[in-house]
Amino acid sequence: MKKKVELLAPAGNIEGFYSAIYAGADAVYLAGNKFGARAYADNFQTDELVQCIRYAHIFGRKVHLTVNTLIKESEFNEIYDFILPFYEAGLDAVIVQDIGVFHYLREHFPGLSLHVSTQMTTTGVYGGRLLKTLGAERIVPARELSLEEIKDLKKTDIEVESFIHGAMCYCYSGQCLFSSIIGGRSGNRGRCAQPCRLPYNVECNGKSSKECYPLSLKDMCTIEHIYEFIDAGIDSFKIEGRMKKPEYTAGVTAIYRKYIDEYYHQMESGNKPKLNVNKKDLEVLSQLYIRSERQDGYYYKKNGKDMISLYNPSYVASDDKLIQEIQQKYVNKKLAKQITATGVFEIGKPAKFSLKCDGLECSVYGQTVESASKQPVTEENLTKQLSKFGDSVFELKDKVSITMDDNIFFPLKALNEMRRNAVVLLEEKIITRNNLVYQRRAVVPNMDENFVYADSKKINMNKQFANNRKQDSKIHISVEKEEQLLAIEKLFASGTYNGFGRIYINSDLFTDTQELTKIRKICENLYVGFELAVSLPYILRKRDYKFLDHIFDVISSNHDLISGVLVRNLEGLAFLKEKNYAGKIYADAGVYCFNNKSIEFMKTYFTNGCLPYELKEGEALSLLQQEYRFEKIMYGYIPMMQTANCISKTMDIEGKLYLVDRYKKRFPVEKNCKHCTNIIYNCIPLSLHNVLSKWKNKVDFRLNFTIESYDECKEILKYYNALMCNETDIPLPFTEYTTGHEKRGVE
Repeated sequence: MKKKVELLAPAGNIEGFYSAIYAGADAVYLAGNKFGARAYADNFQTDELVQCIRYAHIFGRKVHLTVNTLIKESEFNEIYDFILPFYEAGLDAVIVQDIGVFHYLREHFPGLSLHVSTQMTTTGVYGGRLLKTLGAERIVPARELSLEEIKDLKKTDIEVESFIHGAMCYCYSGQCLFSSIIGGRSGNRGRCAQPCRLPYNVECNGKSSKECYPLSLKDMCTIEHIYEFIDAGIDSFKIEGRMKKPEYTAGVTAIYRKYIDEYYHQMESGNKPKLNVNKKDLEVLSQLYIRSERQDGYYYKKNGKDMISLYNPSYVASDDKLIQEIQQKYVNKKLAKQITATGVFEIGKPAKFSLKCDGLECSVYGQTVESASKQPVTEENLTKQLSKFGDSVFELKDKVSITMDDNIFFPLKALNEMRRNAVVLLEEKIITRNNLVYQRRAVVPNMDENFVYADSKKINMNKQFANNRKQDSKIHISVEKEEQLLAIEKLFASGTYNGFGRIYINSDLFTDTQELTKIRKICENLYVGFELAVSLPYILRKRDYKFLDHIFDVISSNHDLISGVLVRNLEGLAFLKEKNYAGKIYADAGVYCFNNKSIEFMKTYFTNGCLPYELKEGEALSLLQQEYRFEKIMYGYIPMMQTANCISKTMDIEGKLYLVDRYKKRFPVEKNCKHCTNIIYNCIPLSLHNVLSKWKNKVDFRLNFTIESYDECKEILKYYNALMCNETDIPLPFTEYTTGHEKRGVE
């Protein structure tokens, strides 16, 4: 029989951990007191987590640690000491978002299984194959993938862990900047304020809807498809919910455990498994902290109005009686192993205490038994002390069997020590037999002199380094629409040009044959003064593979003009690498480079990187100590969300859309049917014109044009061109703007 699927449950605290194990989880994922994507959960202190690992291994279960946030350079020196005690205790896997952290863990903890977080936005087989070559053992893909896409990912011979139950983000995980930009609480840092759960009016063609919740997805529940998922070869079924109560964890885990076990029971009986979900179980799942109604996620659909809790984003109240039943059955309960115990106390010989469990036996010896000079130890005394297994995972099947001489003396303290030593020894034997002990795994000391990870003083030094760094800054321009490209052509033709370097042209402009001829003519006019590159979509799915092949043919047949590609995700990078693309590959801001270790990855795969939106000035400067060229986005509407769901479809409207929040801020929504995505942009553009001089000759600059018109592009280009010429007495071409995280940063 093929390997059984793993049932993976969440735990936000130790009570949730024990509840998950007791309810039948094969593995539990949780966070320590740093680097987890649920910073507001209780999470686990070091000793507590080590205790959980040991407990899980005694019962043949596993523990996965979440280190699924982007980690700043100033924090990097904490990783080694944070991971080491868990690694030595036998931690089974770490779930990682940050590519720099991924490389660091692979180097320093080579025996540790690395799982790619859904925050890394893996959306297909190209990314899967690349991550496997980098050392990933398992991928948690984007929740937006269909079951067919997951089956394809399995063909890359990597483990796949898929969410089967719980809350869902509206944005592709790892690509959401909404909470970060409007409130300073970053989802990439585990502090999302959930703006997707807030009310908005949807404005279309000048008309506004009534207030609703167009970004609030209903919770996922896939119990009725679970057998098909097993047949698809998914390795691990993941339940969302580290912020939720132990009753939720236990109740949901127990029901999925029931049907998974029934599947294998039917298989062992020689029958084709047939699923028949009990109505009562569906009711229980519907009453356990479900937001609005149940839905089955993206496994069988691209998007849909039925997935959205449009007018009721709150959790359905849980039934008090049900909660009490779950508490009584699972919460504050621990599994226990039945043991037998014997003690031998003979005068003149070391005392012996033995334990037996599941066919294993261990014995420990204490100090020499003496004759009693006064009050002798009784059998009752010995039995009482040696029966105290209350804090361990063991419970006595029968009374402790004592063999003893008459009139003996043996200290109470020595009895307790002997019992504790026996418990530890038996635990070790059980863990070793379960093949889940890794105390002897190799550890590479944290002595990498090339990366003395920055503390606050180091960042100041890096500022000084950056100030001494000389690089002629160029302005690169990204365009999404033809009219924006025409604006550049017009400006260039007029002779108003200084220091512009590269143009990134939206790959969608190259899909139509007639349009391609037109775009090529524009590019030929610009080629003399610019380097030209094609920008790939933010999200790439299986449905985009034909598009990618076409774009690759366009690039190849126009290599005289197009010298590079702007990549927004690992899927695009991996596609180009598999095609043996020989041109330049540039990383966009969403290919996150938060620390010096991630620059190792960037250097290997990208001609240059792009500083992320969420680093403030000092943090970004700390990355400039290496000889690697970066771009910094100086202007543009920040893409706050890339989504598989469609607001136009949800609201049954067509036209130019805006989300209008409770402060009357209007967030433009761009619909791209070609790639079946929505992009929600910030309500005002980012502009760092006030600090341009600080960054000059340290990085290249980027102007990102997205929703701007022909005239707006011309004015903004003129403005930044004047800044590059050190002109200061020029009016701003826009009335409102934000400086993003340049000064404030994120927590």
